[in-house]
Amino acid sequence: MEIKIYNTLSRKKEQFKTLEPGKVSMYVCGPTVYDKAHVGHAMSALVFDIVRRYLEYRGFEVRHVTNYTDVDDKIIHGGRGGFDGNRPALYR
Repeated sequence: MEIKIYNTLSRKKEQFKTLEPGKVSMYVCGPTVYDKAHVGHAMSALVFDIVRRYLEYRGFEVRHVTNYTDVDDKIIHGGRGGFDGNRPALYR
């Protein structure tokens, strides 16, 4: 049984084809953590974990990589009273 996914560019369901037979590579943007954690941070992790598990269930070898954006300079700047003189919630 083939897998079909919705292609937003063509606005059609299309057959899922891998570049290398039987293997899927996923590069997923992770959270940009610059303030308190919220449910949105978990959404990406949860959704793409389910996608990965489904592809593995269907027999694919999956390489799943998630990045975490480094915003250290923004946190340091905000902690020094940056961002229009207002301290970010992290420092309140």
